[in-house]
Amino acid sequence: MVKYIIIAVIILLAVIIVGFLFRKKHNAEIERLEQLKLQIQNKPILEELTKVKQLNMNGQTEEMFERWRNIWTEVMDVHIPKIDASLFDAEKAIDRFKFGKASTIEQDIETKIEKADEQMNQILKELEELIGSEEKNRNEMDLLKDQYRQARKNLLAHQYSYGPAAVPLEKKLESLTPQFEQYDKLTEEGDYLKAREKVISLTSEGNHTFSLIDNIPPLLADINSKIPASINELRNGKKEMEEQSYYLNHLEISPQLDAMEEELAVLKQQIAELKVEETKERTDAMKESIESFYELLEKEVEAKHFVDQFKAETERQLTYVMAESRTMFDEYAVVQRSYKIPENDAAIPKACMEKLEDLQKRFELLQSRLDEEQSAYSSLQEELILIRDELTTIDSVQSEFMKSLKNLRVDETAARQTLELLKRKLQETDRLLHKANTPGIPEEMDVRLEEAEEQLFVAMQAMREVPLNMNQVANYLSKAEKSINEVDDKAKEMVENVLLIERIIQYGNRYRKTNPQMNAKLMEAEESFRQLRYSKALEEAATAVENFEPGSMKRIEMLVKEEAWRT
Repeated sequence: MVKYIIIAVIILLAVIIVGFLFRKKHNAEIERLEQLKLQIQNKPILEELTKVKQLNMNGQTEEMFERWRNIWTEVMDVHIPKIDASLFDAEKAIDRFKFGKASTIEQDIETKIEKADEQMNQILKELEELIGSEEKNRNEMDLLKDQYRQARKNLLAHQYSYGPAAVPLEKKLESLTPQFEQYDKLTEEGDYLKAREKVISLTSEGNHTFSLIDNIPPLLADINSKIPASINELRNGKKEMEEQSYYLNHLEISPQLDAMEEELAVLKQQIAELKVEETKERTDAMKESIESFYELLEKEVEAKHFVDQFKAETERQLTYVMAESRTMFDEYAVVQRSYKIPENDAAIPKACMEKLEDLQKRFELLQSRLDEEQSAYSSLQEELILIRDELTTIDSVQSEFMKSLKNLRVDETAARQTLELLKRKLQETDRLLHKANTPGIPEEMDVRLEEAEEQLFVAMQAMREVPLNMNQVANYLSKAEKSINEVDDKAKEMVENVLLIERIIQYGNRYRKTNPQMNAKLMEAEESFRQLRYSKALEEAATAVENFEPGSMKRIEMLVKEEAWRT
């Protein structure tokens, strides 16, 4: 019985604790909602409405003011009291531990607060726009009026600079005056929003007019003086250059200048019609064309300077390279009797001569065009540059070819020296093999010697041919050199191995009586040695000694190397 009472008490205490925790949580939520409600009440809408009330309102502005005041009054007199009542109901439900009901009321309160807050924020935003627009209108209109006064001053003071555009510009400025008056009237009546619309349209129209006033004088200066002066200067410059033997018809400058002069009259009329953007595009295009004409004339001057500077030099170079070509041809005719020239190289002298003859004709044609004075210097310059470049290329090819002809004799001398060196080396290798204290020369070594001798013989035969084919000689010499070097290396290796075998056997003889196994191995090595199988004999002898006394081979090898070095 006592046990059940204790359990009941524990459950009761748990329920009470949970209840107080929920109560605390809901009280915190009520406090949060109360603060949100106070924030709405403290929004400075009444102060902003008071500021607006001081403005001279009319029309749309007055209607908006009334709407704002009605919304604010409804929120403060209707919605806020309802929120207060709901907060009170929620507090009662919490005190009675009706937490579900409290949650429902709290959600309803938050919805009402959010709606009221949204309405108040919208009023503040629109109030700010209205008050701001009044100040913004005033500042922008002050600027527009200053620009307007300055524009009229410029137009009156420099009327001659505007030419036929002066009258239509004056009319455009006059058309702005009624709009300024309309703005002032709307502002006086307190219709600030319509006044804002007027400011925007006035700014757009005014900026366009002020831009015309700024841009027309320099445009007229281009049309009336700068472009005509440039055209006249171009005509005079072209005439002077033609008197100095320049051919300029291909540039077609005169017809284009004539067309520009005709278009200038049209552009003046466009200025009178205030079509400034179209006129500016065309004047800019004209100035670019005029600049390009100056560049073309300058290019012709530079081209003439180049032709005058390098024509004689090119003629001398052409004469020199042609003389070199004839020398190369004669040298080739002599050399080809002694040496065989590769087919590709053999075609070089004739090809160079043909190209030079073609360049000679082109240069003569260039000189003829220059004398006739019916060709543009820029065209003559391009041709002269091509001739010079091709001459340089041909000269380089001929120089390389002449160098290769001279190298044939050098290569022949070097080949004969190499041949003599290889003959002596092969003879020394043969003497080394026959002089060495060996049972004989293995068949493999004899084969290598014969092969080396054959390769050397082939190279010697190639050196006796007429005409001499140096590419073939070089190939045979390379093969002979490789074969002789290999047989020489093998011969030295064989002699050294023979000496090493003898020393190993001598070293092992001291143990033969006491070690039958070593004796047997050394006997096998001696048999291989007698059969001229030196590599196998070395392997067998070395294995026998090393197995008996590890490390002994290193000492024997060192002794043999010292002995060979002393020899």
